[in-house]
Amino acid sequence: MFLRQFVNNNNAAVVEMSRADFLKANLRLILAWPVLCLALCAVLWTATLLQLEAEKKVAQQQALDSVASQSKAYGQYLLRTLEQMDQLTLQLKYEWENARGKLRLDQLKAQGMYALPQFSIVAILDRRGHAVTATAPLTRLRTNERSDFLLRHWRSNSSALRIALGRTNEAAPVAGGAGETLVHFTRRLEDEDGNFDGVLLISIHSSYFSQFYDSVNFGTFGMSAMVGEEGELFSTRVGSRVLPVAGVHDGQGTPFFDTSFLETDSGAIESGSRVAFSDKQNRYVGWQALKGYPFTAVVGLACSEMLHPYQETRSIYIGIALAVTLLLLAFAAIATVLSLRLAWRHHQSEGVRNAYRMATEGTSDGFFIISALRGEDGAILDFEIVDCNEPGAGYFGVRREQLLGMRLQSRAHEPYFRDLIHHYRAAMASGFSEEEIELPDGNPFKLRWIRWRLVRSGERLAVTLQDISAAKEHERDLRRLANEDGLTGLPNRYWLQQFLPEALARAAIAQHMLALLFIDLDGFKDINDTQGHAEGDKVLRAASLRLKAVLRPGDHVVRLGGDEFVVVLDPVEDDSRAEQVAQRIAIAFDEPFYLGSERHKMGASIGISLYPRDGAETDVLLKNADIAMYAVKVAGKGHHRFFQPELFETIRNRRELEQSLVAALEQDQFLVVYQPRVDAMSGQLCSMEALVRWRHPQHGMVPPLEFIPVAESSGLISQLGEVVIEKVCLQMAHWQGAGQELVPVSINVSARQFGRGDVHQVLASALARHRIDARLIEVEITESAMMDEQNRAVEQLSAIRALGVRLLVDDFGTGYSSLSQLQKFAMDGLKIDRAFTMELGRSEQGEVFVRAILSMAHALGMSVVAEGVETREQLDILRALQCNEVQGYFISRPVPADQMLALMRKRFLIPLPAPVLPPYSPRS
Repeated sequence: MFLRQFVNNNNAAVVEMSRADFLKANLRLILAWPVLCLALCAVLWTATLLQLEAEKKVAQQQALDSVASQSKAYGQYLLRTLEQMDQLTLQLKYEWENARGKLRLDQLKAQGMYALPQFSIVAILDRRGHAVTATAPLTRLRTNERSDFLLRHWRSNSSALRIALGRTNEAAPVAGGAGETLVHFTRRLEDEDGNFDGVLLISIHSSYFSQFYDSVNFGTFGMSAMVGEEGELFSTRVGSRVLPVAGVHDGQGTPFFDTSFLETDSGAIESGSRVAFSDKQNRYVGWQALKGYPFTAVVGLACSEMLHPYQETRSIYIGIALAVTLLLLAFAAIATVLSLRLAWRHHQSEGVRNAYRMATEGTSDGFFIISALRGEDGAILDFEIVDCNEPGAGYFGVRREQLLGMRLQSRAHEPYFRDLIHHYRAAMASGFSEEEIELPDGNPFKLRWIRWRLVRSGERLAVTLQDISAAKEHERDLRRLANEDGLTGLPNRYWLQQFLPEALARAAIAQHMLALLFIDLDGFKDINDTQGHAEGDKVLRAASLRLKAVLRPGDHVVRLGGDEFVVVLDPVEDDSRAEQVAQRIAIAFDEPFYLGSERHKMGASIGISLYPRDGAETDVLLKNADIAMYAVKVAGKGHHRFFQPELFETIRNRRELEQSLVAALEQDQFLVVYQPRVDAMSGQLCSMEALVRWRHPQHGMVPPLEFIPVAESSGLISQLGEVVIEKVCLQMAHWQGAGQELVPVSINVSARQFGRGDVHQVLASALARHRIDARLIEVEITESAMMDEQNRAVEQLSAIRALGVRLLVDDFGTGYSSLSQLQKFAMDGLKIDRAFTMELGRSEQGEVFVRAILSMAHALGMSVVAEGVETREQLDILRALQCNEVQGYFISRPVPADQMLALMRKRFLIPLPAPVLPPYSPRS
């Protein structure tokens, strides 16, 4: 029908070609679009299926990486647990053999030892397997187990820890079990001649080894298991259920899974046909062998749960591909019809004389002559294109001959031509018009931006049209660059300043809430300082991707600069929505960043402000979110907090204190005082501890508990530590120059200063500059300072020890050092935290702890200093326990350097000890 209309509207002088002949001549044109459409559909579906296959491989690899990481974490948990049991049995063996059979376990349990719920039985068995002392009746054990313990340790002269699986004779709550599952830890006991003297036994509930499951999201069908070297399952948990133990050799039922695949120390696989689970679930399985113990930590995550995001992505991809296929088919049909229409018009236009002046062809601008057609009343009814150049026709996608004679009313049903007729009428009235116009989608020019100039000449308009799309695109790119962070591609601070006022105005109209999350990356500065800015940039890009991954499509992530980000949640229904997002961000940043061969551990401190509760303006909301984030930093990092008005004053005071600390370092307001340490038995001065004090010009002496945490959180602690080292070495040089015989001085090194890795360089420089013997310096390091990266910690400690400086563990007992870690770091001594010293004379449990620490330290060849000694009673108990040195107010408070000089000359600071007391016993 449209072909017939074309024939009727064109020049009658052109002889009409029959439609059958026309279609036959243009058969290739008819088939071109459908063939192209089919080809594009084939490419689309091929690309979609390949992409889905790639997505599936990525999802599977991520699942394998995740389960491998989880198995390593579970392995670390089991290793720490077994080391604690190793240390506990070793200590109990030491206590029993030194107590000569007088130790009572039931009394120790009443005092709080071995009273935790995981301890089922703690017992000492004699040569015949009878209980000498125990915390619970041995009738709970199966009869043959005691014989097994005795037989194994009687045959072997080794006192090494043995671990075995067993059950109690009591009824079990689990289905199918003959008794509750226990894990037995045993050691050989020997008499004074080294002969077999019985067995030490500690039995632990097997469910204790699956408590790691509660701290990690393993899903509904996630599984964790502790597997022995012969494949027996010591502890198995699936979801919230702790399964009954079914070993491979004990004949007590079918194991939950076959452990024969554990051929290497670590790995991760998809179970498939290699691992069969009794619940028929297919899982990704990761395992990690424990160093030093014959066990393997196994973690399994259900494939259905791990691949659920991929299945959702697959559905989306398939839906998009189907929609695009339908669009392509529709496009092919429309394009075929339009192509035939253009071909028919081109055929009709052949033979028309080309009389357009050649001068108009020498430009890329379009040029048109438009004639106004008026009715009998003089009103303009239509416009006709009477002339144009080839570039002008090219804007319409046709040749010049095809455009001549076209009347605009014939296309008035199209929005663009309706607007064009309106503009032409206005130009005929005014005589002139010039403007830049952004064209809507679907315009006939296939352009985005044009500049046109209309000039009236009689009843005609001379129209000049210029394509300015490239210039406008460049302008748009410049605006994009101004609003986009060049490193991460995220919106930047400038964009946020433009966007947020509009978002707040929309929120005010709609009366809904809006949330700002101010995020600062914990630990990024250390990465930037130690690994370089290039590695820091990689971490920031990875962090931006991780942030976007936990948000809704309509939410926004903005990089303010450095390691600071802002998340805009618009809208939010209540506080809980913002809190959920903050929790997801914190959890996401708990996972390390693996970039190439580098592993980076960071956290995220998040402050939250809400519109309209916490402010109605951009700057106020940003400031309040920043204050809340700073409060998180002060409270320990790695979590989130909502803004509270009372935070403002607290943060302002803390920032003022930070600024005062900077000024104090610049103006040398810090001084060092000294607290002596004396030999516990003789009372002779043998060392001293250097302690920093701040003498503020207006506020006087500022307590260390006020400024040390601020120095730690602000990063000034490293600079302060260098000042203390310099002042101590300078003071020792003065004493040495005055002829005073020196004693060692211990200096505290913070975890942050130790983590920088240059403590040995600072010490070496100060010792060389002031000519101080390195043996006169001791370095005190807390347990936590050595735990983050143990390999780096060993290197740092070795570098310090290589100078000749002694190393002490400060505040021992408040951290989480294990026996193996103390052996690895090979410290020269340790200082018992004052919290334990204060319990001496108050409770028997406190004395038990101190005795245990002394026994362990002396067994490792380490000297022990007791801090916080304030009474004669505490000193007497420490003497009886054979403590090496003591420190505290009973001997002396911290004193300035001149008073310390007097104490050094005095030498003996406490009276000589009373007659030697018998070894102290908790029962005495």
